[in-house]
Amino acid sequence: MRKLGVGVLGVGEMGKRHAENLRRLVPEARLVAIADASAERARVVAEELEIENCYSGLDAMLERKDLDAVLIATPDKFHAKAVETAVRAGKDVLCEKPLALNLNDARAALDAVAKAGRRLQVGFMRRYDAAYAAAMKRIEAGEIGVPVIFKSLGRDKEWAPLAAYESRINGMLFYTNTIHDFDLARWMMQDEVSAVHAYTTTTIRPELATHGDLVASVVNLSYRRGAIGNVESYAQAVYGYDVRTEIIGSKGSIFVGSLQQAPAVFLSARGGERSLADHFLARFADAYLAEVRDFVHNMLHDLAPRVTGDDGLKALAIAVAAEKSYLQAKPIEVALADVRAAS
Repeated sequence: MRKLGVGVLGVGEMGKRHAENLRRLVPEARLVAIADASAERARVVAEELEIENCYSGLDAMLERKDLDAVLIATPDKFHAKAVETAVRAGKDVLCEKPLALNLNDARAALDAVAKAGRRLQVGFMRRYDAAYAAAMKRIEAGEIGVPVIFKSLGRDKEWAPLAAYESRINGMLFYTNTIHDFDLARWMMQDEVSAVHAYTTTTIRPELATHGDLVASVVNLSYRRGAIGNVESYAQAVYGYDVRTEIIGSKGSIFVGSLQQAPAVFLSARGGERSLADHFLARFADAYLAEVRDFVHNMLHDLAPRVTGDDGLKALAIAVAAEKSYLQAKPIEVALADVRAAS
């Protein structure tokens, strides 16, 4: 059986999980190499995964003849340029979200993809979660009628250390967290967001304002066909990792998500207890695996990615509008005119 030769760029927490999946759980793939700005980290991960090839940069990894595709899991700031470099070297790409931190860089990346004739998938893994996928099938079947209201929340259990904000190598809350909900907002409502109004706070951690970031936000959405929505993001929920979504339609509604990590309730003299998800890699472990399996299968069989560069660009446009709304304290139209169809 032919296997897709994949290299992983960036083997921090997220990239390491992708590399582990490719190495052990994706039969159609062969993890041929990893690369990381930290040569020591690349070496350690390569040893753990029992692969021979590790590099301190993308260019060196791209010289391999057995490399067919690159999975990009670097910090956000470097995504767009890595996409450009990889596709120009003739590789297909799965890039973690966000595609970029501004629309110009995102467009440049998609232009490079088109010119190179390669394929790009953006890592919105929630689309691969079994609960979200099942809900979407019911929506597409018309079971809730016309979607009218979109509501979603994403709460991380613990905030990052201040050094993570000081480095500025990742995007602010809208790009690192909320962009998943912005993608769901388009996908599940089957419509484009036309305007946003962001409300934000740093009240329990005011030092984040110095670094242009937020503790929490609520973003109201309006859609082209008249629907409305609301998205909440919170960087320090403390009780667990909490992701839930509801779509209310003309005939009913669908609710996705639960605080339970597993379908079990523990009973004792203190009452009922539930095991809560405490990390995104726990809550969406199966989705991350399904995502990379689908990417590998589609690349091997010359199929289009399920989540395209255009999806990445449109979710990014919503995040950019949300940031502008936060900075200007007013509603902002999403730059749909600037978001052209792309592959």
